[in-house]
Amino acid sequence: MKTILVPTDPAIPSASTLACARLVAERFDASVDGVALRPAFAEVVAPDPIVAVTLPPADWDETKYIREARGLFEQGAAGSKNFRWRGGGTVDDGELGSLGRLYDLTILPRPGAKGGRVTAFEAALFDSGRPVLMAPPSAPATLGDAIMIHWNRSTETARAIALAMPLLVKAKRVQFLFVEGNSVSGPSARDAAGHLQAHGINATEKSVDQKGRGPGETILAEAKIFGADLLLKGAYTQSRLRQMIFGGATSYILARAEVPVLFAH
Repeated sequence: MKTILVPTDPAIPSASTLACARLVAERFDASVDGVALRPAFAEVVAPDPIVAVTLPPADWDETKYIREARGLFEQGAAGSKNFRWRGGGTVDDGELGSLGRLYDLTILPRPGAKGGRVTAFEAALFDSGRPVLMAPPSAPATLGDAIMIHWNRSTETARAIALAMPLLVKAKRVQFLFVEGNSVSGPSARDAAGHLQAHGINATEKSVDQKGRGPGETILAEAKIFGADLLLKGAYTQSRLRQMIFGGATSYILARAEVPVLFAH
């Protein structure tokens, strides 16, 4: 991993996001590019013809906004030679997804009331073709020493593992977690661990029962027991609509994870 993208919004706390970027950059001697993430402005719908137009408020000052975003980024980058401001104008969610195709990793804060936007996270996840690292609310001390992989046998998880191989090779401990009753058909966690062992990675596996908990709650509880400083997860094995209606592990983890999570779809 040699190139990292960190979208920055002055209204969103960025200390943890930039700390995660610093930890990954130091591990791989990677460059970290900052860019100003445009706020989500309200849409105005015109009835004839029916079109939706996103308009900034009358007092919107893009130059000032970019300056504040850059200042926040450079404050978190202090003392590091790896950080640089990309320049140019702001990027909206759609542009973020396409820009992410130029980077090995995009890092965003955990969505929520005081965090990032789900729309920005999903744009980076679905449109970039690259993994997204979700930073927790509090800055981690380490990242990638102890990696837990939620193994649900899915294509999404297999892709997450392939994209995270540089991190997995450098990890001190790797564990596959299989949550009974929360998987699609496919190879076992033991077989998955064997795949990483063939790459020289000392991976173990563990199967657990949900014990009346949801899959997301079970995964986060087991990550804490393992002492994971990074959780690896395939995102949205169920559709987003189904997750909205019935809930799902991805949605739960997006809302509650206190550990960095690397997602891929």
